[in-house]
Amino acid sequence: MTMHAASSEIRPLRVGIAGLGTVGAAVAGILKRQENALAARCGRPIRVTAVSARNRNRDRGIDLSGFAWFDDPVALAASPEIDCLVELIGGSDGPAKTAVETALSAGKHVVTANKALLAAHGVALAELAEANGAALAFEASSAGGIPVVKTLREALSGNNVSRLYGILNGTCNYILSRMELEGLTFEACLKDAQRLGYAEADPTFDVEGFDTAHKLAILTSLAFGTKIDAEAIHVEGISSITPLDLKMADELGYRIKLLGVAERTKTGIEQRVHPTMVPKSSAIAQVMGVTNAVTIDADAVREITLVGPGAGGGPTASAVIADIADVARGTAGQPFGMPVARLEQPTRAPMQRHEGGYYIRLAVADRPGAAAAIATRMAQADISLESIVQRRSEIAAQRDPGGRSGAPVPVVLITYATSEQAIRGALEKVSADGHIAEAPQVIRIERE
Repeated sequence: MTMHAASSEIRPLRVGIAGLGTVGAAVAGILKRQENALAARCGRPIRVTAVSARNRNRDRGIDLSGFAWFDDPVALAASPEIDCLVELIGGSDGPAKTAVETALSAGKHVVTANKALLAAHGVALAELAEANGAALAFEASSAGGIPVVKTLREALSGNNVSRLYGILNGTCNYILSRMELEGLTFEACLKDAQRLGYAEADPTFDVEGFDTAHKLAILTSLAFGTKIDAEAIHVEGISSITPLDLKMADELGYRIKLLGVAERTKTGIEQRVHPTMVPKSSAIAQVMGVTNAVTIDADAVREITLVGPGAGGGPTASAVIADIADVARGTAGQPFGMPVARLEQPTRAPMQRHEGGYYIRLAVADRPGAAAAIATRMAQADISLESIVQRRSEIAAQRDPGGRSGAPVPVVLITYATSEQAIRGALEKVSADGHIAEAPQVIRIERE
């Protein structure tokens, strides 16, 4: 009886949820369903006391009658009825930013899944949290249900990270997987992804790499102890990838993935998002469909790969609730693993200085000496070629079913390690020579 009376006096953590979409509804549902287990694990109850959303009457599959309702998320953030704001509105500015700033300024803890907000304002918000003794937690902002933020910030704190790379967008991975396995075009796969709900009606944010870039900016800061520098990220999407590229990658022992890569180099921190050829033997090459994966190279652990669902109500809500539990326990640490004043201003490594292997596909005029002239241009730029593939057979037939004499023939070059600057310079000269019929396809190769 005495123990029961003592536990009943423990003040619950009062949570306000701003945004009741798929993730917000899942968070409310799991907190209710796991109420007793969470209280036991955290040493205090966790209760949703207030919510905010655009439409009060929408059926979300949860009972809202016991929660205070706010039409304005900023008013929710300022309410004395909550201790912790869970921001699931989205967007880098507007109500999401104002609500988070309001909560932190009042000393309330904030849990958010908003990668766009953090990529744009993460350091300033961390300073605000620090100044007011509040937690700012964002496990759900990068790679959904995969605990990569906690891994970088806490589990690997004794390591020196040299490189981080991963599949951070399930939509792109789904499209590339379908294209590879079924020989479909990008356009056909995108249409199917939209039908299945994996891609938005306007898919630009996903397929052109911007979603991955926001997540990479956050992870780079955690990995290298630097301030977020989203503007430094080189971004390319997957819309230019063809079935021919995927077929050639397969024959050469690679798979094509849209990767976000952050690496410490001699010239600074390199941040890039682009389609990448990865060896089939690598762990990340095995990740298909909407699944996400992150590989971390560090001195003590060498290499670890985290794989799991990168989106969806349940997985994202799982990450949100992990942060809420840390707040309830009082163990939510500094947002970026150290005081904001200790975060370094990163030195940007220019993309032109990037070094690595390259896959280059050219539509070469079918005339004597064209391929040799291209190889000469590569040699002049000190680019060593590992292989040259030139065939008329099935690959040429895909591009020219009529088999017309003189039609451009696909020529694929695989280079040894070289610089981006050398590749671009050589290709400009190849184009000026008039040997190719269309813009070259260039895909970087990521080493294991």
